[in-house]
This record gives sequence, C-alpha cells and structure tokens, in this order.
Amino acid sequence: MALLKVKFNQKKRVKLAQGLWLMNWFSVFAGILVFSMGLFLKIELRKRSEVMDNSESHFVPNSLILMGILSCAFNGFAGKICYDSLDPAKFAKWKPLLKPYLALCCVFNMLLFFVALICFLMRGSLDSTLAQGLKNGMKFYRDTDTPGRCFMKKTIDMLQIEFKCCGNNGYKDWFEIQWISNRYLDFSSKEVKDRIKSNVDGRYLVDGVPFSCCNPSSPRPCIQYQVTNNSAHYSYDYQTEELNLWRRGCREALLSYYSGMMSSMGAVILLVWLFEMSVMVGLRLLHTSLESIANPEDPECESEGWILENSLKDTFKSALENLKKLGKFNQVEAGAEGAEGEEGGKTPAITTVS
Repeated sequence: MALLKVKFNQKKRVKLAQGLWLMNWFSVFAGILVFSMGLFLKIELRKRSEVMDNSESHFVPNSLILMGILSCAFNGFAGKICYDSLDPAKFAKWKPLLKPYLALCCVFNMLLFFVALICFLMRGSLDSTLAQGLKNGMKFYRDTDTPGRCFMKKTIDMLQIEFKCCGNNGYKDWFEIQWISNRYLDFSSKEVKDRIKSNVDGRYLVDGVPFSCCNPSSPRPCIQYQVTNNSAHYSYDYQTEELNLWRRGCREALLSYYSGMMSSMGAVILLVWLFEMSVMVGLRLLHTSLESIANPEDPECESEGWILENSLKDTFKSALENLKKLGKFNQVEAGAEGAEGEEGGKTPAITTVS
C-alpha cells in the first residue's frame, strides 16, 4: 500500500504545480537568508579571530554559506520543473531527472538538518577555542613593538570595553601575566627589581588590570592598581560588590554572545528545513501524479500521487534485500576473481617422451 496516496484531477495538479512554483521561490529567498546569516557570522568571528585558538569555529558559517548557495540552486531548478510541469511537452524532458533530483533533495535536507544541530552543539568547541585564544592574546598584550602582535593590546582593550568583561575567566587572570611592557618599567627602581627577582620566570607581576577593565558606571574612580591591597585605598574592600572592575570574564561574555547568535540561526535553519521538506514532499506528489496518468493524451484524466510506492515497512524490507543482493553479488565477483587467480597460478605439468 502506497504511503500518503492522494487522488488528483487536472485542476488539482495545476494548483499543486503553481503552489510549488511559488514555494520554491520563497525557498530561494530563504536560501539567500541562510547565506547572509553565514556571511554575517563569519564576519563577526573574523573580527575577533586574534582571540580564537583555531579555525574550527568557522565550520558553522562556512556550512551556512554553502547551504545557502545550494538552497538557491536546488529551489531555482525545482521552480523551473514545476513551471514546465503545466505543459506535458515541456515536462517530458524533466521526467528522467526527477528521481535523481529528489534523491539529491533528500541528501540536501539531511545536511541542512545536520547544520541546524551543529549550530546548537558548537558551544563546547567554541568554549575551548575562546579559552585558549584569550589566554594567548593576554600574553601578547604587552608586545606592542612586536610585528604581528602590535594591535593585540588594542584588540583586547576594545573587547573588554565592548563586552564589559575583564580577563579570560575574571579580572584576577591579569595578576598571573606580565601585561606591562618592559619599555615602561624603570629597572633602576628597587620595587621593580624586587618584583622581577621574586618571580621564577623573571616577569613583572602586579595585582593590577588594564584600564579597559574599569566600569565607568561606578561612582568611584577606577582602582586598577593594587586591587587586592585594601590599605592602599581609602574606604576600600576588594572583596565587596563595590569593586569597580568588570567581574565577568571575556570568555563567558563572548561565549554567551556567539552561542545566542548561533542558537537563533539554528532555529531559523530548522524552520527553513521544515519548509524545504514540505516542498520536497509536494514535488514528489507532483512527480508521481504526473507519472501515473493512465492516458497521456488525455491530460484531464485523474491520477494518483504518493510519497512512497509501498508502505514504510515494505520499503525498508526492499532496501535491505537490495543491499543483501548487492553484497552477495560482490562476494560472487570476488570469488570468481580468486578462482581465476588460482587457475592462472598453476603450472601445467609437462611430460617428456624419450
């Protein structure tokens, strides 16, 4: 028994073809939307590529761009088929291509669904990428004279100001690295010498943070040096809520920003996927209803359309049997090749008659 069998007359077939033609062009615009989202996400990731450890995060935007292009191509082609299906003479040239095209549509929709899932599941990978990238970026903060790292200070400062964050996981991350360049240190000062000598790696570490960590909404002027020294400042306790530095780490801020963006895009892609699935189902019904016309010379006669020629159970069984036959056929071929090899390897016995 066929799955989702529907009876069609000429009027219904024409309405279905016209409706599918319109839906395919809507799908083309949806493909442009997917492409635009991928391009936007790629630009956003490129802006902060210096604080990302690898290029894995670009898998999602690259996939969206590819899916958008494929969607425009597939749906534009399907729109042409639906338009030509109104004329039996024009539709005849598309008949041999419809089955392969529908198979490609199935693969495309599976990939589109996979990309939608990836948008929701990329948080873990993005987290590790940002954690390592920000850690490296903070190490190079002081290298304003080093080629290739000259703009790292500006990048980190603008990042902390824009996202209202400080450090990788928090402001205390700055205490563990030397973020002040040696060119701004007075090496004749006893304090500087003592701090450098007290560190195994010879780094100048302070309990201070860059100015970009300061919260401008705080009523108190920013305390960015001697942050943990309560006695160095009047009426000050760094462990209270009055600390006028951003408490949230930049990894958390960026992760929240990009995850929210990707989740929204994933939801949009799921809607596009549902729309694409409905278009594919409609195209299958149109294809089968046109193929099952009993008398091609009488276009007004009734016909039947279906999704699958047999039920799901029978279709699954048929697919398994075909796979088994294919496996047996390969085994027979391999056996035949082995037998030929053995016969070819035998040396015929030669009898010498004296």
